[in-house]
Amino acid sequence: MFNLHFRRDADSSVQPEPARTDFPALGGADLAGMIQGQRQGGDFYHFLRVSSHRVLFGLLDVAGRHTENHAIVAGAQQSFQDVGRQKFSSEDVNEADLMMEFCLELNLSIIKTAGGVRSCAAFMGCYNEELGTICYANAGHTPGLLRYGSDVHELAATGLPLGLLKAATYEAPTVALPHGGSLLLVSRGVVEATYKHDEFGLERVKHHFGNQPLDSANEVAAGILDAVRAFMRGTPTHNDVTTLALIRPAIAKVGAGSA
Repeated sequence: MFNLHFRRDADSSVQPEPARTDFPALGGADLAGMIQGQRQGGDFYHFLRVSSHRVLFGLLDVAGRHTENHAIVAGAQQSFQDVGRQKFSSEDVNEADLMMEFCLELNLSIIKTAGGVRSCAAFMGCYNEELGTICYANAGHTPGLLRYGSDVHELAATGLPLGLLKAATYEAPTVALPHGGSLLLVSRGVVEATYKHDEFGLERVKHHFGNQPLDSANEVAAGILDAVRAFMRGTPTHNDVTTLALIRPAIAKVGAGSA
């Protein structure tokens, strides 16, 4: 299941509007992703329901131009799906252990497909719908951003990018996603978007994310892309510009006069 696509016009040129995908319905949460502009590099996002209450998701970036890395991207997508389903399909599992094993096998798969070293930054998470938790591994990726209220915290790297070392190791912490909270993942192309030698940067991402309404994951993902386009005064063409957002809506408060 490949979850990234582009809309094309009659001349087969890529439309400037963000391409989006229909994400699976989650119990008590909302997940959405978008990519802006013409395919330049190796960004892709993937998601997979692996059990009755777990959804595996990730944002990955295979190094190199799209013309040279498309086979590696396709192989990484297939491995994500096959290994993810194999590892997480049981209901009673240790998510942290499996996430570390998942990273190791995906790492080896990328090295094998590439025929050697090929860096692939990746942020992968397992969302537990029953607990409202995310077990994640950040393999050299742009930090994930976890928001609750107006506070935004960085989920920094827990290991090297995939595809570099066969013996690489990864840690897999677990964080809570409270009601009214959100996780945002952005590609390197978002952070490195530049206008007149000024970089958009992670701090601008955090500022925009911290001030967005958390009504819809789709709106959060699109809002960051809107901010990048406004900053650059046009559609990004320097790299893939991709966002992935997960929201756990706040619990509606019962009014004082309600029964």
